[in-house]
Amino acid sequence: MDKNTVWAIVLSILVIIGSFLLMPKWFGSKGQDAGQPVAAEQQAESNENQMKDLGNEGAILEAAAEETAEEVQIIPEQTITVTTEKANIVLTNKGADIISYELIEKDEKGNLKNFDIDTGKGVQLADSISAKNRACAVSFGNATSETINDTFEVKKLNDLTYLFTKEMKIGGKKFTFGKQYTFTKDEYMFKLDILLHDETGTGLDFGGTAYSLRTAPQIGPHYDPKKDRYEKREFLVYNGKKVKSNMIENGKLKYYDKDVVWSGIAGKYFLNLIVPADNTIISNAAYSGIIEVNDYANAQAIMERRAFTGKDVQDTYYMYFGPRDEKNIEIYNISDENAFKLSGKKLTMSLPSSWLNWLENILKFGLQLLHKIVPNWGVCIILLTLIIKIILFPLSKKQSLGSLKMQEIQPKMNALKEKYKDNQPKLQEEMQKLYKQADYNPASGCLPILLQFLLVMAMFYLFNNYFEFRGASFIKGWVSDLSVGDSVYSIKKEIPFITTFLHMTDIRLLPVLYLISQLVSGVITQNNGMSAGQSKGQMKLMMYGLPIFFFFILYNAPSGLILYWLTSNVLGVIQQVVINKLVKEKKAEKAVVKPVSKRK
Repeated sequence: MDKNTVWAIVLSILVIIGSFLLMPKWFGSKGQDAGQPVAAEQQAESNENQMKDLGNEGAILEAAAEETAEEVQIIPEQTITVTTEKANIVLTNKGADIISYELIEKDEKGNLKNFDIDTGKGVQLADSISAKNRACAVSFGNATSETINDTFEVKKLNDLTYLFTKEMKIGGKKFTFGKQYTFTKDEYMFKLDILLHDETGTGLDFGGTAYSLRTAPQIGPHYDPKKDRYEKREFLVYNGKKVKSNMIENGKLKYYDKDVVWSGIAGKYFLNLIVPADNTIISNAAYSGIIEVNDYANAQAIMERRAFTGKDVQDTYYMYFGPRDEKNIEIYNISDENAFKLSGKKLTMSLPSSWLNWLENILKFGLQLLHKIVPNWGVCIILLTLIIKIILFPLSKKQSLGSLKMQEIQPKMNALKEKYKDNQPKLQEEMQKLYKQADYNPASGCLPILLQFLLVMAMFYLFNNYFEFRGASFIKGWVSDLSVGDSVYSIKKEIPFITTFLHMTDIRLLPVLYLISQLVSGVITQNNGMSAGQSKGQMKLMMYGLPIFFFFILYNAPSGLILYWLTSNVLGVIQQVVINKLVKEKKAEKAVVKPVSKRK
């Protein structure tokens, strides 16, 4: 192995180590601030919203208030289980909150659609529940206030609707506080009504805020941010024009104090959303990344309700606890397609997206079309990659032949650069003449490179977030889930640097095959002379350094993404062999010398 090769490999390893040290700072929990913090004592704007009539719920609360004794009523703690086709929900009358929201939807074969590989059960969307922080918990005052931990009376209105009420006394004032949950049989969204009956009509005002409503402290499945760099927790807030997304910053409570239509917490595949029926009652949205359970930081969205006055008040919120996929969320764009007749909230903007969303949608359409013919998402990835390679082959061929022309005129270009090094206008003029004479367009190679770059980026975003890949098997026993890395053997013992720093807890075959294919592709490209003009050090770095670098970066990537890279490389090698043959034929034609007549 020569000196340049050794340097290339050493530099690659240094880059890899540096990237692992810097990646948590670039892609970790630290994101842009969601807004400027708002002090708890800050006075909110005066409430201009008309209070809603409670109807039957108001009558229930009013009657409960009249029957209240002077002494504190002791209510035993209890739980209520509500089961729908989508989830198994456990409510507690302590705080009138949710302590479990397990997804139980099954496919046509009776298998769980949304399972947690670690627990073997359905994904838990009310995770990290503690004694003082539960899903849909309410606190009087702003987001820093303690949640209500009183026990409530429970009234079952029907199998999917439960009303919790409690007589409370704050600052000498008595009032009745209530929370009513309304679930549906076959949707992930449910309705939560916050109810208040106050004979004095003075309402609630704690420094400009009446109360704060929360999502779950965390959403499942549980993950380790240090090991799984492809999972995430982000705070989403929609202001009526665009969605602002911020990675959750651990240990922080941060506010977004602009207009709020809805907000929530999103993982890679699952979502908690709070959607107020009347968003004008909301003064602030915030997120909490404070650690409350062991060392697992919260990822919790919080909404602050403006202070209000009135005798009877009912605030309605729609809560979405479910998959972050288009099929289950798009129904809330059209009122006739969902049980709550919800529309106009643009909840589909909570779906993963990028600046190449238009191209992702085209690729997604192609995948779905192929899946109707071949019901295996792994095979669909291979077929889609093959189709793209075939479509782009003419451009790749043109690019390679253009590179051949570039090699032919390179000596003349160097001579011109030397001759007119002090006269740039003349150099440009002579270069244009040379290009025209050689029938070469320097910009001809830009289009294929641009298209390939766009496709690579779109594929990366799509295959890293596409919900249908979750739990989808390619080859059983090897690639059983396209949304996570493949595994041929799990390393049980801790190995310094390998499992602790590089987080290689499994022996994976796909990244190894990817590395081999990348190295072979580099060798073939170099043998064709496409690397002409580069120094030996640059060529060695391209051939060995970059493949090794990406091997470690992509080692724990979703297997669907690696499968695409591997297929693309293998097809690229075949394509390059064909192009090399064409280039060789062109070179042979150029090498033919016409006979020259002799002078007498």
